[in-house]
Amino acid sequence: MTKVGIRTRNTRSSTDLVGPESDVIIPAHFQARPASSMRTRSNILSTAVMAIVVPGLFATVALPAYAFAPESDTAEVQASVALRDINEANAQSLVVAATAESPVVARDAFNATTHAELRRAALARQFRFSGPSVGALLAHPPYPNFSLSQVANVAMRYQGVPYVYGGASPSGFDCSGFVMYVYAQFGVRLPHSASGIAASGRPIARSAAVAGDVVSLPGHVGIYLGNGRMIDAPAPGRTVQPRAIYDNNYTIIRIGI
Repeated sequence: MTKVGIRTRNTRSSTDLVGPESDVIIPAHFQARPASSMRTRSNILSTAVMAIVVPGLFATVALPAYAFAPESDTAEVQASVALRDINEANAQSLVVAATAESPVVARDAFNATTHAELRRAALARQFRFSGPSVGALLAHPPYPNFSLSQVANVAMRYQGVPYVYGGASPSGFDCSGFVMYVYAQFGVRLPHSASGIAASGRPIARSAAVAGDVVSLPGHVGIYLGNGRMIDAPAPGRTVQPRAIYDNNYTIIRIGI
């Protein structure tokens, strides 16, 4: 094998012994390398290190969150299993003896007060009217001697009593209940009906009408006051008041004489 070397001159300093120049052969692998070559090699090494380390760091950061989650709690699973076991074992079932008595189930009874009754009670408190019933009046009439003029006078005492459907007392009147109540004080029994009252007497001419007669209109009755006027229980929301006969289609009925 041929040796490759570089011939150099060995120069001694002034302190060295003076001698003849000599030639020295230096092998190639002992020769000094250039600085640029060293830097290149260092860069290559750094690049290699980065190529290994950096991907490792990214891989570590990218690990899924569940990789760091603690072990899940099994309490809920255990509770579900325990509930299933209870249901399967019928732990909540109840055995009733055949001789046990069955409970008695009953509904309480109640009565409802109608709106008309409430209204009637409220108006009765407002106007403070009171008096005996129709039956009590018929049993003991305060006016045993019948007089039409006295009938009109008694009827006027009940001004302001409210209209109450089906009412037949001073706490509330409807039209027929009002006429029936006034006439009962003279011992005259009348039905609680407008048509029934009209049928209880006899029609007379208007010219012969006097105060105290009955005014009969379609579906309505009142007590005649003279001069084309009457007193009656007119309609819901209103009270007993004198007023003009509002319809010319009326008949005068004479009762009690």
